[in-house]
Amino acid sequence: MKFVFLAAAALAVSGAPALAQTAAANEQVAAGATVVGPEGNPVGTIVSVENGQTVLDTGKHKIPLGADMYGKGESGPTITVTKAQLDGMVDAQIAEAEAARDAALIAGAAVTAADGEPLGTVSEVEGDRVVVARGGDDTDLVTLQREHFDAGEAGLTARLTTAQIDEALAAVSGTAG
Repeated sequence: MKFVFLAAAALAVSGAPALAQTAAANEQVAAGATVVGPEGNPVGTIVSVENGQTVLDTGKHKIPLGADMYGKGESGPTITVTKAQLDGMVDAQIAEAEAARDAALIAGAAVTAADGEPLGTVSEVEGDRVVVARGGDDTDLVTLQREHFDAGEAGLTARLTTAQIDEALAAVSGTAG
């Protein structure tokens, strides 16, 4: 989800002048509110507001944005980008994240589980199937889908914890875990 927060940062920079005039608390920012862009067209619907954070559903993406990122409009909350611009920013960030992940998914690459524990090394990548040698042991293999990985500054990370992987393996083999 890191890529989505970058969209929020870009929105904050592009909307700084308009947001400066907004009050600290914008009562228009509420679940169910329709958000409009600079041309007066709908951008999406706020689906939740909690602890100063919202989730804006554009119909294509659900994007976390700070509640202070919205301006006040005549008919409800506003933002400084159109739906197409916002979806385009998120699409670009998803594509960038997927390209980084795909470049990192190579045989021998170290993999960390979502809980920060070392998982193993990539043994093989074939299409969307990624085989990981747990603990570097070629006899203890687990197969995950390409979509179960992210690449970042810390390297290649599986989106699953070691416990989740162990539970799934136990369920498949029929053993208690």
